[in-house]
Amino acid sequence: MRSDTPMMDSQDEVGQGEAAVPTGGVATSRNRQRDDAFLLELGQRVRRMRAIRGLSRKLLARSSGVSERYIAQLESGLGNASIMLLRQVAAAIGAPLEDLVGEAASDTREWALIRELLRRAKPEAISEAKAVLAGEPRRGAAMQAGAHLSRDRVALIGLRGAGKSTLGRLAAERLGWPFLELNKEIEAETGLSIAEVFSLYGQEGYRRLELAALEQVIIRPGPMILATAGGIVAEPMTFELLLSSFFTIWITAKPAEHMGRVRDQGDLRPMADDKAAMAELKTILSSREPLYARAEARIDTAERDVGSSLGDLLGIIGAVKAGATARIPQPRG
Repeated sequence: MRSDTPMMDSQDEVGQGEAAVPTGGVATSRNRQRDDAFLLELGQRVRRMRAIRGLSRKLLARSSGVSERYIAQLESGLGNASIMLLRQVAAAIGAPLEDLVGEAASDTREWALIRELLRRAKPEAISEAKAVLAGEPRRGAAMQAGAHLSRDRVALIGLRGAGKSTLGRLAAERLGWPFLELNKEIEAETGLSIAEVFSLYGQEGYRRLELAALEQVIIRPGPMILATAGGIVAEPMTFELLLSSFFTIWITAKPAEHMGRVRDQGDLRPMADDKAAMAELKTILSSREPLYARAEARIDTAERDVGSSLGDLLGIIGAVKAGATARIPQPRG
């Protein structure tokens, strides 16, 4: 497929059977305003979804077969996008096409979560959900409200380079708990490196494997500390499962520190060969911050040594185990 796809004129996108646009000047102006607003919203969705998944424009262009120039124009709300090109972009992002072009919902992540829950639900669960939504008395057994969350199972979330693996491993050693990295679990299950997983299966395939790996980790008994990939917040189903199964702690740092630590590790994903690496990193971080902020605690490692950050982590875990949640620092976006 040709990678340099030009923006198309609006007449190229109009089907022969499409109803005629009203000829009145006022009506035409209103239609144009609605079209412009839709294209702007579409561009914002593409940019937001790309950033949450940690993709630069260059990488999205490479994986979708659509030119970087076209993606830049699309994100700016310029020009008319063909449905086939949007389909390619959505597939590369790892999102359903409807998430790009559907009507705006008050909370798109809630809708995505509900859709995924329905897709995975058994027929009897769907029937019960329909009854609840219809206001009918529940036919099934009562659900247990406020299920107790185990406080000796801790998950660390945050952007790459924050220190999740380093702090998680050291804390686990101190506590005598197992330490797991979700990406390592995926590699062990598939026999492939994470880079190979992305190359073979793309974003969507990786996210399916991530969810499956998390489900397997959850059923393991006993305490543990789990370090997750930075993009786990991108999939509502996976992130909700994590939040409901672990005490989550957001590990954060300044953008420059994220970048420096990642490069020190020799890992440049997703910023490889990107001159605008820092700008992309800031975009990714700002897009994910509201999601990371759903964690139950936060540790800022900016301009601090490992020892002091480790002390914070152990202090939070100790407070959680003791039930002294008032001493736990709360996340802030």
